[in-house]
Amino acid sequence: MTQNTAIQSFLEAIPLPSVFVGLEARIQGANTRAVALNANAAAERPFVLIFRQPALSEAIEICLSTKSPQKAIYHHDEGPNAVRYDVTFSFVQTEVFSGVLLCFTDVTHLRRADQMRRDFVANVSHELRSPLTAILGFIETLQGPARDDVAARDRFLTLMSAEASRMNRLVGDLLSLSRVEEEARRRPVTEEDIGALINSVLGNLKVITEENGGVISFEAPDTPVILSADPDQMRQVFSNLIENALKYGGDGTEVSVTVRDIPRDRTLKGPAVAFDISDNGPGIDPVHLPRLTERFYRIDSHRSREMGGTGLGLAIVKHILKRHRGHLGIESTHGEGSTFSVILPKV
Repeated sequence: MTQNTAIQSFLEAIPLPSVFVGLEARIQGANTRAVALNANAAAERPFVLIFRQPALSEAIEICLSTKSPQKAIYHHDEGPNAVRYDVTFSFVQTEVFSGVLLCFTDVTHLRRADQMRRDFVANVSHELRSPLTAILGFIETLQGPARDDVAARDRFLTLMSAEASRMNRLVGDLLSLSRVEEEARRRPVTEEDIGALINSVLGNLKVITEENGGVISFEAPDTPVILSADPDQMRQVFSNLIENALKYGGDGTEVSVTVRDIPRDRTLKGPAVAFDISDNGPGIDPVHLPRLTERFYRIDSHRSREMGGTGLGLAIVKHILKRHRGHLGIESTHGEGSTFSVILPKV
């Protein structure tokens, strides 16, 4: 077996993108995963001309001179995406070949997850800080200048109650989101009549509908729609979407709930049932549609908070539908209304 054949056989057995650099800092081999990462990785040329990042070349020099393991970071632009690899450098010496083995581990997803966690904590902190600051300010005023002012005390207590309720809703939605994520891999097994479930939701929303002056119409199908579903979670989905349609559609909003069959849904790749919640409100600017299900994303933060929104409702809906192997469709024409479609696979 020749040296090149031995090196190549050795590299192909490694499940990570791997490159072997000889004692003269020239590439002597690369497995197919490394070639997919860098098309020139297998060229027998000086390493520095192929992977043009100083940290990698420096680590190779140290590893060759000291024969001690090294680590470095490799940043790779893959189309519009930046990918990060953790690279390990190990000195290898056999009877056939000697040099440095580089193994590339893609850690992009870990970095993105870490960034998402940091953003989430920052968002939660921001959402809680505002009502907490307001409550502390009211308490300080009541303990000082407004100590004996009955009218101010009553007004501040009302505002404090509203801010405390806002925090309570936020904590409740965070707990709900956490539970949904924990159950993400457990598919619902209970068979439910979704039409009857929607009717129960409409009954619960009767007070809100009357306060809003709106109208909800539900075109129930002739035959029951029986699907595998978690009844509590699906009530949460329809309650959230119908209540949003009433609140953000404005006073006197007309909301319709309809059911339609989909012979083959492109996303689910099979037959499905869609439950469309439509309103005749002001609609949503198309620029916002792709981000509506992001946590804490709001079109109008001030208005959303005034209406008691936490910015988590549609994120919870998305995760619930994902657990049910379904998805959420959103269509809207600015000035003409919106349609949110709950699409679930047929049993």
